[in-house]
Amino acid sequence: MTVSLDARELIDWNVFTRARAELGAGFVRILGYFREDGVKSVAALEAAMRAQNAAGMVIPAHTLKGEARQFGAEPLGVLAERIEAIARDCVENRDTPDQALSDIVALRPLFEATLSMLERESNPLVERRPAFGRRAN
Repeated sequence: MTVSLDARELIDWNVFTRARAELGAGFVRILGYFREDGVKSVAALEAAMRAQNAAGMVIPAHTLKGEARQFGAEPLGVLAERIEAIARDCVENRDTPDQALSDIVALRPLFEATLSMLERESNPLVERRPAFGRRAN
């Protein structure tokens, strides 16, 4: 599966804005959990792939899928969902998850790019470009 790393396509900004509004003051804390869980999930998926352990891929892929979509990170959610589906099929068929290798390889760079974009947009100290018609201070 090829996933675009074009920064404009990594996040559905409508979903992101809605999540930010709904989570309010807890948004940054929840984003921190996404970072922690995501790092663990990616590492677990890579380890499970090396061990040819399809069952070990299901939960981390499922977790990453749900958390990514909560923030509007649809490409990451789609990739995690694909890995989860492959892993579930492999468990059911008692097969090795070889088919997931290219997706697992693509996962870390996509996760890191997505997280970077989310954190950059969430950082209150990031300098924003002035809106049209406003003078920069």
